[in-house]
Amino acid sequence: MLSDRELATRVAISGDQAAFTLLVERHQTPIRNYLRRLMVNDDSGADDLAQDTFLAAYQKISTWQNTAKLSTWLHKIAYFKFLDYIRKNKRIQVMAEVPEGDAVKTNTADEEIMARHLMSLLKETDRAVLTLAYGAGMSHAEISRVVDKPLGSVKAQIHRAKLKLNKWLDENDHSLQTETQDKKSNGQERHA
Repeated sequence: MLSDRELATRVAISGDQAAFTLLVERHQTPIRNYLRRLMVNDDSGADDLAQDTFLAAYQKISTWQNTAKLSTWLHKIAYFKFLDYIRKNKRIQVMAEVPEGDAVKTNTADEEIMARHLMSLLKETDRAVLTLAYGAGMSHAEISRVVDKPLGSVKAQIHRAKLKLNKWLDENDHSLQTETQDKKSNGQERHA
């Protein structure tokens, strides 16, 4: 199986359509899911942005550097396509899912309603970084590359967004604890 680097090189050098098709097949689901999280209730718009993302990637594949994973580079393109779309369509409602950590679970209707409400409290850029961190499982360094901000700014942005959500939850008599927080509060976490 050829690596992303090898396939990208083939595309950059000779415009190899088959190699690019393999790259799209590998990365289309995470990119499409990321955009759908950002654009709830507009799956067709998210799919259009995913197509635009891959078209831009094809045109700019020679600019991808091996300093970041291809998936990080593609998320960056998708993020800027999303921001362009928002700038052009100010009235659109944009949301993302509440971060769920590593566990995959099915949300109840109440949880889904709460997730949508919580994310609506945040700016689009905050929604994007939280979705990258918790939905896509990216590190702060990877998110920094995607949103083109310094690492410290990304960490601060995620921290402030989480504080804002926790403040709203506290003020409205709700809680949002992660599994790790639950273990700590129950004294179940082991100390090394």
